[in-house]
Amino acid sequence: MTHQQTIKLSTRGRGTTEITAMVSKIVQDSRIETGLANVFILHTSCSVILTENADPSVRRDLETLALRWAADGDPAYQHSDEGDDDMAAHGRNILAGSSITVPVSHGGLRLGTWQGIYLWEHRTHAHQRQIVVTVFG
Repeated sequence: MTHQQTIKLSTRGRGTTEITAMVSKIVQDSRIETGLANVFILHTSCSVILTENADPSVRRDLETLALRWAADGDPAYQHSDEGDDDMAAHGRNILAGSSITVPVSHGGLRLGTWQGIYLWEHRTHAHQRQIVVTVFG
């Protein structure tokens, strides 16, 4: 059995937006008791991540790390069609990833105590984003 739904949301620019509740609702609506939920972002300048959901400083520190991995406006970048953050955002997507898979147990997400699912926007300005959630089991 398979169930698929798309989440559409607006970001405020660079940073994280928790989507755990939205993904959880899709899993519950699927009526699949045991299986997997794949969460996939339809963009190349943001990511879907599984990370700490209790202390917001973890997500702020991820931004610090990302600035070290892929700095905005590096003069060595050839691709800058949409501004100084363009290539850096693509690089961050490659490093952080565009999908995650979470187990489904008893009709719900099988997350650890301190885990949450987030859209991580890598662009500095607000964007409209789409995330496909596929539940199968």
